[in-house]
Amino acid sequence: SVLMSWAQPLLRVNPCILQAPRVTGMGERGECPGREAWGHIRWDAGREGEEPSLHGADRLEFDLATNLVGQPLVRQQVMKGLRGFLENANPVKPLVMSFHGSTGTGKTYVSSMLIRYLFQSGLQSPYVHHFSPIVHFPHAEHIEQYKVRDTAQQRWIQGNLTSCGRSAFLFDEMDKMHPGLIDVIIPFLGPSWVVYGTNYRKAIFIFISNAGGEQINNVTLALWHARKDREEISLQDLEPAISKAVFENPESGFWNSGIINEHLIDFVVPFLPLKHHHVKQCVVSELIQQGLEVRPDVIQEVADSIPYFPEEEKLFSSTGCKTVASRISFFF
Repeated sequence: SVLMSWAQPLLRVNPCILQAPRVTGMGERGECPGREAWGHIRWDAGREGEEPSLHGADRLEFDLATNLVGQPLVRQQVMKGLRGFLENANPVKPLVMSFHGSTGTGKTYVSSMLIRYLFQSGLQSPYVHHFSPIVHFPHAEHIEQYKVRDTAQQRWIQGNLTSCGRSAFLFDEMDKMHPGLIDVIIPFLGPSWVVYGTNYRKAIFIFISNAGGEQINNVTLALWHARKDREEISLQDLEPAISKAVFENPESGFWNSGIINEHLIDFVVPFLPLKHHHVKQCVVSELIQQGLEVRPDVIQEVADSIPYFPEEEKLFSSTGCKTVASRISFFF
């Protein structure tokens, strides 16, 4: 059936989908071993039921400041959201963040770093779940059937939250999501206590999208022309452009979505375009990660080989740092 054709990838990821929710038998219903979930931050010492420790959050903030290139606003928004969520022993709703920006600006990198600090097994944790519309809703001609049968997605989320209330859900490529499909998860995002018999308020949902990237780039360029420093750019500078491109766009996965209308996204996180010196920092980091010699000539040539925009000033990398690793291979 159409339903099973898109459900198969989910079945491979987690057997909970299309099955009755299961209980782990450890702690209260919907909880999971503290040793795994929130291993580095929520329970820093790894003991279930321990009060929040912000030592791990401090380390995450340090790593973001040290390793995340050219995104001070991202660091501020992510840490603001995460600290507030972790400090609250009984949050009234899950933490919902939406990452927006062009290719190669760090969206996947930040989400992966965040997951590594929350879960000892990182992205391999059984409590981290990755969703892609290209994989799970691949056939545009079946869009109406998907909408009718979207309860399978609810069961997938429900089953995973029953297994572990402190789960994380990554929704990648939201710009490719068909409008209306994402609303199936609305019951899990709002300020309620229990949904379908499952306590879900300690979960984290992250939406990742290239949508709004062009508008963020245009605003950043206009502010540069107005001599506004990158570190001075605020969320208020970018929000109108993001809203128009993402939430008011008929082709967006968030078009007419109840997630927007009911204000269920807690933090919109914009990723700015990267400049030439940011790309050079990425080259250095990649050389170190690959165990290669950090040669000034390689750094310069790799950074220079990447296309920049606008055509006249060549201020920002067209691909961020996305192609840095592949370009380094030409020199070794």
